[in-house]
Amino acid sequence: MNEKLSIRRQCSLLEINRSSVYYRPKGERQENLEIMRKMDEKHLLRPTHGVLQMQDFPSAEGIKVNEKRIRRLLRLIGIMARFPQRNLSKLGKAEYIKPYLLRKLKVERPNQVWAIDITYIPMKRGFMYLSGVIDLHSRFVVGWALHNTLEADNCLKLVQTSIEKYGKPEIINSDQGSQFTCHKWVEYLQSQGIQISMDGKGRALDNVFMERLWRTVKQDHVYLHPADNGTELYKGLDTFFNYYNYEKTHQGIRRKRPKDLFQKAA
Repeated sequence: MNEKLSIRRQCSLLEINRSSVYYRPKGERQENLEIMRKMDEKHLLRPTHGVLQMQDFPSAEGIKVNEKRIRRLLRLIGIMARFPQRNLSKLGKAEYIKPYLLRKLKVERPNQVWAIDITYIPMKRGFMYLSGVIDLHSRFVVGWALHNTLEADNCLKLVQTSIEKYGKPEIINSDQGSQFTCHKWVEYLQSQGIQISMDGKGRALDNVFMERLWRTVKQDHVYLHPADNGTELYKGLDTFFNYYNYEKTHQGIRRKRPKDLFQKAA
C-alpha cells in the first residue's frame, strides 16, 4: 500500500513546526537592494566607514533609513568597517582559529599559497555570493563559485574542486569567518597536509590580494554590466575570469598575465 502521509503527520515525525512548511521567504525590497549595491560600492572606496557613515549617504539622497536597517543590510552583504579591533571572538570558536602565516613569508612559486574569500554581488533584482580562490604567486584565480547562501560547505566544495584541477597548495589563507572557523574546514585541510593561515581579526591588509581581486571584479565588470539573473551573472563572470587569468596584465606581477606565472599541476 502506497499511502501518502499528511503534512501534519510528516511534521510530527520530523519534529518540525508545521508553519515552517508553508513559509516562503520574501526577497528584499527593490529599495533595499539599491541601498545594498550603493553601500558595497562605497565600501570599496571608503572601507573604514561604519554604520553611521553608511546611513548618511542614503539620507543625503532623500531616503530615510534608520540605523537598525543599515546594520541589518550590512550584515546581509558581509561588510564590516576596516579598522583594528579588540578580539571579541567567542571562546567556543577558539579551537578553529589559526595564526596568520604569511607575514614576512616570501611567496616565490605557484601553489605555495592560495587565498580564499567571499563577497556580495548585486544584480538588477536580487544578489548572490561569490567565493573565489587565488594563487598568490601568479594572481591566477584557481576557482570560483556563485551561491545564494553563505554555507560553509560551499567554500569546502570550491577548494576540493580547485585541488582536483590544479593540485594542492602548501598554505591556504582565509579570514576568520564562520565558513573557515569550523570543524569541516579545518579537518579537511589538515587531512590533506595543507597549512591553515587566517587573517588577524580586523586586519584588512592580511588578505589584501582578495580585496584587490574583488575590487577589480566589481569595478571592471559587475557594476558596468549588472545581471538580470543568476544565469546571466554566471556567464558574465565566467568570461571575466577567463580574461583576468589569460589576457589581463597585472602591475603586481611586473605587468605579466597570471597564466604566464601559473603552472598547471596535475
